[in-house]
Amino acid sequence: MAYYYTEPSRTFNEFLLLPNLTTKECTPQNVDLSTPITKFKKGEKPAISLNIPFSSAVMQAVSDHHMAVALAQCGGISFIFGSQSIESQATMVRKAKAYKAGFVVSRSNLTPSHTLKDILELKEQTGHSTVAITEDGSAKGKLLGIVTGRDYRISRDSLDKPVSEIMTPFSSLIVGKSGLSLSEANDLIWEHKLNCLPIVDENQNLDFLVFRKDYDSRKNNPLSLLDANKSYIVGAGINTKDYKERVPALVEAGVDVLVIDSSDGFSEWQKDTVQYVKENFDNVYIGAGNVVDKEGFRYLVEAGADFIKVGIGGGSICITREQKGIGRGQASAVIEVAAARDEYFKETGIYVPICSDGGIVHDYHVTLALAMGADFVMLGRYFARFDESPTKKVKIGNNFVKEYWGEGSNRARNWQRYDTGGKQSLVFEEGVDSYVPYAGSLRENMDRTLHKIKSTMCNCGSLSITELQQKARITLVSATSLVEGGAHDVILKESSMAAE
Repeated sequence: MAYYYTEPSRTFNEFLLLPNLTTKECTPQNVDLSTPITKFKKGEKPAISLNIPFSSAVMQAVSDHHMAVALAQCGGISFIFGSQSIESQATMVRKAKAYKAGFVVSRSNLTPSHTLKDILELKEQTGHSTVAITEDGSAKGKLLGIVTGRDYRISRDSLDKPVSEIMTPFSSLIVGKSGLSLSEANDLIWEHKLNCLPIVDENQNLDFLVFRKDYDSRKNNPLSLLDANKSYIVGAGINTKDYKERVPALVEAGVDVLVIDSSDGFSEWQKDTVQYVKENFDNVYIGAGNVVDKEGFRYLVEAGADFIKVGIGGGSICITREQKGIGRGQASAVIEVAAARDEYFKETGIYVPICSDGGIVHDYHVTLALAMGADFVMLGRYFARFDESPTKKVKIGNNFVKEYWGEGSNRARNWQRYDTGGKQSLVFEEGVDSYVPYAGSLRENMDRTLHKIKSTMCNCGSLSITELQQKARITLVSATSLVEGGAHDVILKESSMAAE
């Protein structure tokens, strides 16, 4: 006879936190959001900890090397998507690991044969006012000039005016040579009163751009997630099909943490993958999942996983529950797996972090997930909205949006994430192709989200995630209390500070 759970499957929307005494020391600036991402023994420290409890999803529309750098600068980790060739994923990992703080790979590039119209369209798409002009229009091509807003006047210059007539030519540029230090680059910027310093190699190929505006911002990244060599810590997603070829290439590229990308991780294929990594590579950490209960957690932990990802069917673009009837409300899943984690810790003295993946719509859901026992969260839609995500910014009507599609959609063509054995095509979709509202820069939004989380933790009388998990008081809410909790019985004015 089938087993029936008598308790309903709960979502984060069905819970609220109750306040505890807020002491005078409970202020947002005193809250520590550091959290482990790799398992560790009682009394020891984890090999890797995050400085903020955030990771970006293993998705084509979310996590590439640009997101990896941007999120690591804030203190979190990205898992670069694995639904691409092994070579291209390894290249992304290598780029993120090789990134030097303050040295930016140009993301806005054109050729001399482009026009002012192309400059303006690129600026609208990227928000960048500085465009590198290279021989082939690539970020690493031979540098021929630079275009900034000072090089043209929209009111006087024709839109079909070629870039070659607009740009400041290479002969007139002050440039730095590859290999110079950040301090030396900044000295050149201040000596010559520059806003941007191109860095070129011996063949005049563009390596990086160093911006004056980034000088202060580098001082504002005290939480940067760095390895022993002061490179950013980078994650990558793998599957259970080509892991014997993919993992060695990612390890050679310098990856710090791997995670198996799968809609359902309670499988023998995941066990085989985890054991392969553990048996063949030292100091390479691997997360597994996704699971929604004690049994799935224990199975993957005993296989050797360093952290466990929790959640099936709760993502905003995921339709696994709709298509297959498989899944669980995210809150219920996190609560049970967190209890299993604590039980395993008491039995063995080994603490295995868990990651809540999916079901988060509002910022306060992150705090709830942490209070319920998650060590960190994985977000897709949240990060897909930002400049740093890999997708295009598109204007629809009067609003800008960014493309966002699931790894289970036909667009992603990622059949490898389904642990069904053998090789096959994607027979049916478990994700959708969509848009999300464009929200600007990651840093600006992340700062706001982190302040909300810290403020809520102070209301709960907690200065760390561990303390929150020990002290939190959580209540179920009724349908009518949900209505009561929002603005009601008033006529709202428009606000530019409305929460997403």
